[in-house]
Amino acid sequence: MTETTTRSETPAGHRLGQYVRFWNAPTEQEQLELAAAAFADGVEYRAEIGILSGTQALMDFRNQFVAHLGGAALRLRERPRVHHDRARLRWQILTEDGDGAPFATGTDVLHLDEDGRITSVTAFLDQAPEGFEPAAHH
Repeated sequence: MTETTTRSETPAGHRLGQYVRFWNAPTEQEQLELAAAAFADGVEYRAEIGILSGTQALMDFRNQFVAHLGGAALRLRERPRVHHDRARLRWQILTEDGDGAPFATGTDVLHLDEDGRITSVTAFLDQAPEGFEPAAHH
């Protein structure tokens, strides 16, 4: 049986913390610093909305998304799980003007290089936002 690691002291755990902080960083400078630390060159992000390549594409997506919602925060629903070169993060997005209910929930599966840097992310929506049409993005 494979042992699963959840400790944040590992290099991968540290990178996962930087990943979450990246999605919540309020300034472009902080986003750049966190992206440089957490992501490998050419990171790829796959989600129902499409495939994004590179940290600038992730920053642009994040900033457009937050601007559209008028503020949002990514919060983990449980501790990340890591084994071998993969990690699973179960998250929720909370909006500033929401009623406390998550805007959406999901699971990200991350591929990590030998230094624990994130080379790719596959994002799954567990609970899509109200009115979201996945077919419109294929």
